[in-house]
Amino acid sequence: MPLKRLFLILCTFLSCATTIQAQGIVPTTDFNNYFVSFQDGFFRPIEIQPIVNYKAGDEMVAYIDTRGNLKIYDGKQRIDVTTLNVNYQVSDHLMAYSIANGLRMWDAGKFTTLTNFGREYVVKDSLIVFEDTRYQALNVYWNQKVESLVTITNGLSMNASVGENLVVYKDNSNTYFVYWNGQKFEIGTYNEEVIDFQLGTDVMCFKDPYTQSFYVFDKGNFVELESFPIKKYKAGRGFVVYEDMNGNLWHYQNGQKSALSNFSTELWDVKDDICVWMENSYFFAYSNGQRIQVATYQPHTFLLKNNVLVFRNIIGGVSALVDGKVEELTTFQNAEYEIYGNKVLVKLANQTSVVYYNGKLYSN
Repeated sequence: MPLKRLFLILCTFLSCATTIQAQGIVPTTDFNNYFVSFQDGFFRPIEIQPIVNYKAGDEMVAYIDTRGNLKIYDGKQRIDVTTLNVNYQVSDHLMAYSIANGLRMWDAGKFTTLTNFGREYVVKDSLIVFEDTRYQALNVYWNQKVESLVTITNGLSMNASVGENLVVYKDNSNTYFVYWNGQKFEIGTYNEEVIDFQLGTDVMCFKDPYTQSFYVFDKGNFVELESFPIKKYKAGRGFVVYEDMNGNLWHYQNGQKSALSNFSTELWDVKDDICVWMENSYFFAYSNGQRIQVATYQPHTFLLKNNVLVFRNIIGGVSALVDGKVEELTTFQNAEYEIYGNKVLVKLANQTSVVYYNGKLYSN
């Protein structure tokens, strides 16, 4: 076989393997009370005995089995964690659990002890922020290493706002800092003023309580976006959305500001890669640089994650916006729904589940 052709075949194989590995999991309980996960077009059993509870992200699920043991399933294998009574948290990529004062974590198949003197902790996609009472320190785990953010001399407190890959905290002089990509950036010194920091991924935004100016921390740089007061603001993955005093809705990303809506919006929200809002009686979404009319009514409930929107439609069923298209997933009323990666899980009242993936519906 020619070397060039062999190289192309190898590249194709590796690409397919990467795609399969990146498909993630969709955990649920089926009509037999088995704990299963939807993967590669099939519902695969994780546990055939009833479980106590579970917490899941896009790539893994942690759960307490019928005997009280904590386990992890990463889409390939079940991993025994501990037989002791634990408190645990899960993100899309990380899991942390505490036994008494001991805090331990799991990252890509590797277990690490963070501290034996832990207290409060927060688990996000790329980092874990935790208190270490032995050294009165607020620490962060990021990129497979632990770093101290600040030592508190007047009593330890989880006084931090935590995003998917950044942290805002203050030191003993009431000076605020943002930790991002392994670096610390000074924000400013404020006394007793309450500041609403909105954190996303790679971006953070806040309103200065003294000047009322609106600032965005964008991948290591501070940008004064507005010098006048604004009403409300939220951060997504690499962008922020805010509402000015006239009710106009604005989108900022990569140094560019654009208008989403010139009407006084009744409702709007941001999560990860997507923004939604009401305009008159219409429900809109902004996704992949496109403004999309989703519905001609305001959904009773909706859920955002990654680049997916799921909502209760006008007849009480469930519809979703995936890849720029609105699809009706079920007409059954009061069905529960969740998002994992680019897949939508709908739990029906008859103990069956439906998964919408790649334009198709799969049921168990």
